[in-house]
Amino acid sequence: MTTNVVFGLLRVAVLVAALKAANGEIAEYDVAAANTYVWIGQGLLGFVLLWGQNELAERVRSGDVVVDLYRPWHLLSALLAQDLGRGGYAFLTRLAPPMLFGMLVFPFRFPDNPVRWPLFLLSAVIALVVSFGVRFLVEVSAFWLLDNRGLYGFWNVTSGLLCGLTVPIAFFPQWARDALWMSPFPALLQAPIDVFLGHGSAVELLLYQVFWAVVVLGLGHLALQRAVRRVVVQGG
Repeated sequence: MTTNVVFGLLRVAVLVAALKAANGEIAEYDVAAANTYVWIGQGLLGFVLLWGQNELAERVRSGDVVVDLYRPWHLLSALLAQDLGRGGYAFLTRLAPPMLFGMLVFPFRFPDNPVRWPLFLLSAVIALVVSFGVRFLVEVSAFWLLDNRGLYGFWNVTSGLLCGLTVPIAFFPQWARDALWMSPFPALLQAPIDVFLGHGSAVELLLYQVFWAVVVLGLGHLALQRAVRRVVVQGG
């Protein structure tokens, strides 16, 4: 939690400096909106578990995954349920504290309409589902790669930029914004922040998130079906 807040302070300093150099506003972000963006992003980072733990991939490498596949459950659904349970705890320990800190210490942009609060919470839950789906696809790649640490590392390096954690996607050139919004990545972080700030239609943002949640979970289901057919147990 301390590390999360310290990095939040660093990100606030950089963004506010950029805004000051740009006469106080960049792409609908003033100082208050930038502070809000940073502290919600810091909270969502742990809530959606952007970088994951690569646990399933490690079980594939060791061969222990065969135990998971023998169990009378659908592995994707079971892991999703587990992640949603983790998210419930992370809401109290990772999402709420940075937001509360930002609200108390910095200028903060509160929603102009109270209905945006529950819509933000709904958006955050969908973001968690999308994040799980993307992480599952990265981890299930180990069935083919056996050692997916290269892909996992590449995701860790690039995801912050693609999802809108490093800087708001609105700061990107138009062609880059268009390309990113045609992918699932903004659904993980940028979309919930936009719902809270009132940037764009909340309904459209939620539908965008739901679409990608269905797509990534569907791809995960298909990948798991193919993976089961070619399970390789290493040792044991």
